[in-house]
Amino acid sequence: MDAMTLLHERSSMGKLTGPPPSPEQLEAIYRAALRAPDHKELRPWRFIEFSGEGLTRLGELFAEAEFREDPHSEDATLDAARKKPLRAPMIIAVIARVTPDIPKVPKIEQVISAGCAAHGIMLAAHALGLGAMWRSGKYAFDPTVRKGLGLGEDDEIVAFLYLGQLAGRHKPLAEHRIDDFLEHWS
Repeated sequence: MDAMTLLHERSSMGKLTGPPPSPEQLEAIYRAALRAPDHKELRPWRFIEFSGEGLTRLGELFAEAEFREDPHSEDATLDAARKKPLRAPMIIAVIARVTPDIPKVPKIEQVISAGCAAHGIMLAAHALGLGAMWRSGKYAFDPTVRKGLGLGEDDEIVAFLYLGQLAGRHKPLAEHRIDDFLEHWS
C-alpha cells in the first residue's frame, strides 16, 4: 500500500476478532510508533500490551474503577466494564510518560508526541491489513486505572488501541470538504 492511499483510507474498525497481531506485525507496528515527532528526543511514550489473561486483568481494573466511583454499582454495570477489553484480541495502552519542567517542551507537546505514536500504530496496523480502534473514555482518566497501570503523577493515558483481524463490513469513508477546515492567510 502506498503512503498516500494509507493516509487517505485508514479508518477505525469497531469489530475485531482473533488472532492478535503476530510478533512480526507488532515489531513493525512499534517501529512505526517510535518514529513519532519527538522534540529534544525525550521519547515520551510507554506502551502496555494486553492480550489473553491480560485483557481479563484490564477488565477487572475497569470494574474496580466503576465500583470505586459508585460502590452501589449493579452487577450488570461491573460485568459490562469487565467485558470492554474483550472486544479485541489485543489492546495497546499508549501512555505519555511526561517529563515535567523541560524548557521548550511543555507537557502538552509530550502528550501530543505520544498521540502521534498512537497514530503511527493505527497507520501501521492498517498498512498490515489489521483492524484498529482508538478508544479512551473515562477509564483513561480514572485514578484507579492510572494507579493500576503504574502511571506517574504527570503521565497521561492517550489511548487504548484495540487491535485484531477485521470482522464485519467496512463503513463507507466519510467525505470531508477541505475548505470546511482550512483558513488562508495570503
